[in-house]
Amino acid sequence: MMSRISILPLAISLLLFVSTIVRATDVQYCEENEEYEVKVKEVNISPNPIARGEPATFSISANTGRGISGGKLLVEVSYFGWHIHSETHDLCTETACPVETGDFLVAHSQVLPGYTPPGSYSLQMKMIDAQKKELTCIRFSIDIGSKPSVADI
Repeated sequence: MMSRISILPLAISLLLFVSTIVRATDVQYCEENEEYEVKVKEVNISPNPIARGEPATFSISANTGRGISGGKLLVEVSYFGWHIHSETHDLCTETACPVETGDFLVAHSQVLPGYTPPGSYSLQMKMIDAQKKELTCIRFSIDIGSKPSVADI
């Protein structure tokens, strides 16, 4: 009984630590009334907030009603409403292709430069198929921590 009581604080603190590492973020579709073929269920960011100069992983859980043979992910980043960065990724490097009907996961890891200003950023991500048809468009926010990483010191 005594060992269970001493483990409880450790388990609670571990749970709190893990919840700050991976946290789902609020996602909004770019067009509220649009019926996108790819439905996004959840976006997880790890760690959250993102540490400058450290790897960050974005995992997007989604569902599709049809197979997808390939395409692109178009990412637009804004800071305080100002567009600051764009990037394009091959869909098949971020998930297994062809994407089968049903649930799938898109995952991307990236290291943000140590000089990235801390704060809240807005991201817009569009998924375009090989025929250049927009399959989904989502928006969400990311937070960049204010503490410098070890790489900044």
